[in-house]
Amino acid sequence: MKTIENLDINAAMTTDPGHPTLDQLRVLTAVVDEGSFSAAARRLNRAQSVISYTIATLENQLGLTLLERGHRRPTLTDAGQAMLADARRIGVLVDELRARAAGLTSGLETEVGLAVDVMFPTDGLVAALQDFAAAYPTVTLRLRVEALGAVMQLVLDGVCGLGISGGMPRLPNSIIRRQIGALRLIPVAAPCHPLARREGPIPTSECRDHVQLVLTDRSRLTEGQDFAVLAARTWRLGDLGAKHALLRAGLGWGNMPESMVGDDLASGRLVRLDIADHQTGPYPQLLIHRADTPPGPAATWLADRLARGEGT
Repeated sequence: MKTIENLDINAAMTTDPGHPTLDQLRVLTAVVDEGSFSAAARRLNRAQSVISYTIATLENQLGLTLLERGHRRPTLTDAGQAMLADARRIGVLVDELRARAAGLTSGLETEVGLAVDVMFPTDGLVAALQDFAAAYPTVTLRLRVEALGAVMQLVLDGVCGLGISGGMPRLPNSIIRRQIGALRLIPVAAPCHPLARREGPIPTSECRDHVQLVLTDRSRLTEGQDFAVLAARTWRLGDLGAKHALLRAGLGWGNMPESMVGDDLASGRLVRLDIADHQTGPYPQLLIHRADTPPGPAATWLADRLARGEGT
């Protein structure tokens, strides 16, 4: 006599979908993509009878009809549609796993940490990261965008293996650096700002009377240091986008990368200030990494790509 427990076990056994293999899922995908059992057989270099048997075995294991065979082309059932989506996803995951394993065998990193100075041109960064994702799809990228000494600090602390830093007054000996470019910083203000309405060169003493918007960070490397600060009153921001917005709103004046404010200058949303005896000089962009942790293959590729500086 069957007990309730036995009935439950038997019921579970009859609904157990079994263990489909990766090969069965690839065969299902091939039949759907090629449109027939014979075309799938040619693609996979197998006999058509093997393809038919593989699909029949898969259906039997799952307890589902995946393909309607009464048509000129095999047609997916509703269950087949759902299973095909899973089959494709599993196939992609397995391909990624194999690619990652191949990369590890060849010494490829599993992850690259990149810290980028907020001044670095966005177009160039986006284009480089798009190319990196295409070239190294299995390598995880950890991206940080920071200001001033924060980039250097992330590299020194080992949080990021690679950095694009602005020029620092003192670079630690433990840092390997190479210059990959330079930005031009110019003083600007909104047209409604008093300094923008000033005719002729503006004395630096007059600039001190107006709020200067200053980019800053909280790293130990720049603690207590000011860069191109003239005013007695400053608003300090860690976000270049926020500084840009406040400048356009007329809430202060400050230095900005010329490439970032070109459209504002052309449209009149910002005005370049002619400040007497005030030369900011070029703002270098340095590619940096720690001397004791040289970049691996993927990081080296990314560094070279960033150095080329090709935009979208």
